[in-house]
Amino acid sequence: MEEFSDKACTMAKGGKKGGGAKGKKVTLKMAKNAVRLTTDGRRRLDLSNMGIATFPKCLLKLPDLNELDLSRNQLKKLPDFIGDLASLCWLDLHSNQLEAIPETLSQLVALSHLNLSNNRLTSTGLPSSLGNLARLRSLNLGMNRLDTLPPTMVGLCSLQELGLFDNLFSSLPEFIKVLPSIIRLNTKRNPLSYAQGDSGATRGEGGLEEGVYLAKEGSLCGSCLESCKEERRWMLGGRRDREGDAEGRGGSYSGLITPNSVAQANQEQWR
Repeated sequence: MEEFSDKACTMAKGGKKGGGAKGKKVTLKMAKNAVRLTTDGRRRLDLSNMGIATFPKCLLKLPDLNELDLSRNQLKKLPDFIGDLASLCWLDLHSNQLEAIPETLSQLVALSHLNLSNNRLTSTGLPSSLGNLARLRSLNLGMNRLDTLPPTMVGLCSLQELGLFDNLFSSLPEFIKVLPSIIRLNTKRNPLSYAQGDSGATRGEGGLEEGVYLAKEGSLCGSCLESCKEERRWMLGGRRDREGDAEGRGGSYSGLITPNSVAQANQEQWR
């Protein structure tokens, strides 16, 4: 199982080696030359940290593209035609300037990993169709301006990992408790003040615990269950939160570097 935490992020110092100038235009020839074959046979295109301000339309001529990294660019909008990249199973858009996601993203039915962290997304910018991504296993929405999620996300039956850290949630969406495959949740640095149900997402002195695991009581041995209950009682004991007010959160970090791209070999470190 991939590590799902936010310890891996560091601020960029000088940017990626070979990064392009601002507003760089990607041609079909450039894109074709940059496609690489991964160890598991996927076709991957890394266009991260190139100063790209407009989603490259030429990618439509690469219909067999499986992994696309457009992180650390200057994208403010995703085009509706993104839904035509039907072979995508990994999509990394972290550290851009996105405020909304188009409904057509739900057409990427093969998508298993989606990273939208460190953007400018608000809750109104998340389409209800996001819940149609039935194969999605990992979704990173950290470092945005979200305070709620579309209830249709209850349809994410394959979702195992969900990143909601550094947002504006005052309570966790109820549907998270009934997602059948969820095993890891990161909700650190939100203005949460109480636990919800059996999710274990509890606000303590240092904020929500990183990498919260969700498990049914029946799957735990007696001593483990009692230990979990004791820790929950302790965390709910009225300790003061020292995180401070969350007002003003959601600012992006344009130079953010994390190993949170589509390269599967690095996923054990990703945010």
